[in-house]
Amino acid sequence: MDLSPIWLTLKLAGITTLLLLLIGLPFAWWLSRGRSFFKIMVEAIITMPLVLPPSVLGFYLLLAFSTQHGIGKWLQHTFNVQFVFSFQGLVLASVIYSMPFMVGPVKSALQQLPAALSEASYTLGKTEWQTFKSVLLPNIKPSLLTAIVLTFAHTLGEFGVVLMIGGNIPGITRVASIAVYDSVEKMDYVAANNYSLILFSITFVLVIAVFVFNKYQAKSPLE
Repeated sequence: MDLSPIWLTLKLAGITTLLLLLIGLPFAWWLSRGRSFFKIMVEAIITMPLVLPPSVLGFYLLLAFSTQHGIGKWLQHTFNVQFVFSFQGLVLASVIYSMPFMVGPVKSALQQLPAALSEASYTLGKTEWQTFKSVLLPNIKPSLLTAIVLTFAHTLGEFGVVLMIGGNIPGITRVASIAVYDSVEKMDYVAANNYSLILFSITFVLVIAVFVFNKYQAKSPLE
């Protein structure tokens, strides 16, 4: 059995989750602070991957980053960077497609924190960034872990969007979900089952770990 699609999938999920931690947390914090029409529009755009068919998102990414026109043509000529049918293209698509899984839980958790926490921190002379890092984030650890695991697990199962922008290139863009589809097309159900079982096992363990952690965090000191 060729395990390269599994390793490529884990690599993609890890990089995507790390990037979304860096990008998604500031977005979630910004969106949690007040409401405006502009923020509503930004949140709607971030949420769109939840309701759009993955193939639709993948199609527009394919058009946007094609080396024949648009942004893709400019990137190719200016920086010699190509996102279509490349691993970096998979990362780009995954970051966009999985962003609501990182931003949503963190934003909701931040909105539920009492305003007194931030106000007390500001009174002690802490900056907004110091308050966010040292006061707010430690108080939403269960939601933060949930967002990280959901992002990682969601990336493991991506199919339509990565197929559209990455294709099926062994060792470069052939992730596990595509390997499952490819094996079924070849009537190789043994290989399809092996890939599926590995993905199922990884995601199941991750979800159980989140439930156990959240249950532990929810226990009162008296229990």
